[in-house]
Amino acid sequence: MPSAFDQTLAAIDALHAEDPRSTTLADGTSMPQELAYAQRMSGWLDRVHDAPDEVLRLAVRAQHLQRWLVPREEYPEGRIGYLTWRRDQGTRAGDTTAQLMSEAGFTAEESDRSATIIGKKGLGRDPDVQALEDCACLVFLENYFADFSRKIEHDHMVRIVQKTWHKMSPRAHQLALTLPMSDASAALVKEALGEE
Repeated sequence: MPSAFDQTLAAIDALHAEDPRSTTLADGTSMPQELAYAQRMSGWLDRVHDAPDEVLRLAVRAQHLQRWLVPREEYPEGRIGYLTWRRDQGTRAGDTTAQLMSEAGFTAEESDRSATIIGKKGLGRDPDVQALEDCACLVFLENYFADFSRKIEHDHMVRIVQKTWHKMSPRAHQLALTLPMSDASAALVKEALGEE
């Protein structure tokens, strides 16, 4: 009989695997986009948090749960539309994760806690929420930043890097500075951080 953690993790990954969009990994294999994202999130967790418990591990794994079901285009353009879409996605992912955890045998308190972390309530004050945010920022910088920066106007991209950096912990800053980057990406980060 699988543990409550293993059962929930499998259920989360099964939902990730339903993502109709795919991405190509470094080894040339293909994987559903959200499953790849979730695995990358989990890959960073032990580097940003000294002792992540099962609740945090599940929250980090489920942060983008079924995000493709509600496309960004269904919300108004602009910052308010984006923030509303992101908030609604976090609420939905948190509620779904809490339900999966409850069905697997986690307590209501543990299930609710996971939803709180996914919803990023307490960012900057709650170390578990900060760990999730650090993972998200590092996954972005490592895997999506270079392509994203080619599509966004330069000054806007500098502001995005500055906002991303502001949300990260000092530990995540150190990890981010060790990431391999193209010359263009590295220059953008240096400009955003006010370095020559």
